[in-house]
Formats: sequence, C-alpha cells, structure tokens
Amino acid sequence: MNTREPEPRASRTEAVRRLDVALAERGLARSRSHARQLINAGRVTVDGRAAKANTRVSIGTAIAVSSDHYVSRGAQKLLRALQRFDIDPAGRRALDVGASTGGFTQVLLERGAVHVTALDVGHGQFALAEDSRIRVLEGTNVRNIQLGDLDVRIDLVVADVSFISASFLFEPITAALPEVRDWIVLIKPQFEVGRDRIGDGVVRDSTLRRSAVERVVLAAASHGWRISALARSPIEGSHGNIEYLAHFVANASPIEQGSPQTALLPTEWDELFEETGEECG
Repeated sequence: MNTREPEPRASRTEAVRRLDVALAERGLARSRSHARQLINAGRVTVDGRAAKANTRVSIGTAIAVSSDHYVSRGAQKLLRALQRFDIDPAGRRALDVGASTGGFTQVLLERGAVHVTALDVGHGQFALAEDSRIRVLEGTNVRNIQLGDLDVRIDLVVADVSFISASFLFEPITAALPEVRDWIVLIKPQFEVGRDRIGDGVVRDSTLRRSAVERVVLAAASHGWRISALARSPIEGSHGNIEYLAHFVANASPIEQGSPQTALLPTEWDELFEETGEECG
C-alpha cells in the first residue's frame, strides 16, 4: 500500500526542491532526517522510480512512500546489510542476538532462513506470531550462553544489542557455535565509547565513532573473526546516533594483540571506513 500526497493546487509556485525537503514539506516525513531514512530504506519513489535524497522534484512530481510491514524499523538495517554484503540467508539457520520485537528475525525468515533462534535479555517484547521456524529465548544474557543452549548447526549470527558493547559478543558465541560462518553486527558507538564521552547522548565526533568500530573489530579478531565489509546504517539510532553494519567472516587464526590494522591491511581498513562516508584519521 502506498501513501501519496494530495494533488497540488494549481496556484502554488512551481518550486524545485530536493526530495528529502519535499517529503517533509508535503507531510510524508516528520523531518528531513526522517525523509532520508525513508529514502535510504528504499521506501520512496519519484514518478514510480527509486530516488536519492538529492533528487530534484517540482510541485507536480508524483512522490509515493510505501508502507512498512516490519515489526521494527531495525528490519531496514538488516535489509541494507544483506544487500550491501551480498549475504543470502536462504536455507540457513541463524541466531538473532538482541532480537527485541523481532525485526531481524522477520527479515531472515522472509529471505528464506529455515530457522531462527531469537535471543534477548528482556521479556515480552517479541512481536512475531508463533512460528515453528522460530525458537524464542527470552531472559537470556548472551554472555552466559553455553553450547547446549543453542542449535549447534547455526551458521549465521545477526546482532543488534544495546547498553553493552558489541565486543562482548564474540567470545561466548564463538565457543557455543562452532559452525558459524558469518556475522552481521550492528555497531552502536553510543554504547562503545563510554558515557563520559557522549555528552547529550549523541557521538558527534567522527574520530570517536571510528574508534568505537575499531574496538569491535579488534575484539572480533581476537576470537578468530575478520571484518569483510562495513556500511553505515540506513537509519539513525537513538537520539540520531550514526551506527554501522559490519560483516565478519572466519579468520585463519585469532589475533591476540594489536590494532585493527593487524587484522586488515591498513589501506583496506581505511577504504572500508571511507565507504561509510566518514573521514579517515
């Protein structure tokens, strides 16, 4: 189902606007920031075609915003990751860490995953209907999981955790799930850099954001995982925080010490971070 703006009045000025500005002006988005989130999620079309935020539109241009059937907006983050990292969940068994309402789980099942274990430390948040392909583990702290707690045939991990560092995920899951081949991790700098460096709740310094990503990359490397790709999340996190999606694959052997440059060639690391739109320090 699409939402269309009302037909423009003939007397209005034929002004040309950026698409993100036009979405906000026409009431199809709450703000320009929200408009960019809709555009990045692929939900906006101009004259029936996908468009970018800087696309120029006039008052007579037809703009449509498609409805979102997902149980959480986090689903759009995983959709972007699967596309950017060229990962196909079809036929795979996955672990969704920090499942919350189930947005990631929903995407995985729609893309063909045969089973998803949805794990979350909270209770009563999971919003998907009962499904034989889903095993829900509520009230479970990922740092305490054991081999017997999970299906050992799981080969894909997706993670979106809050209030703890994503760097804590790799040790327990690596020990519990020896057959995992891929990780997709949402890295949230606001939970990596420390409260004393956040201020108003937003990590505005790109240097701090990069160091947050590096912290997770190094933790992964110490448990045998190499970063393969990095992308900026299509939508912002809490309070407008910039977040990152990272793809990790099995490395030949764990790297115990050193910076992320020991897990990647320095030029590769810079190129990965540049692709997110951030400057390299």
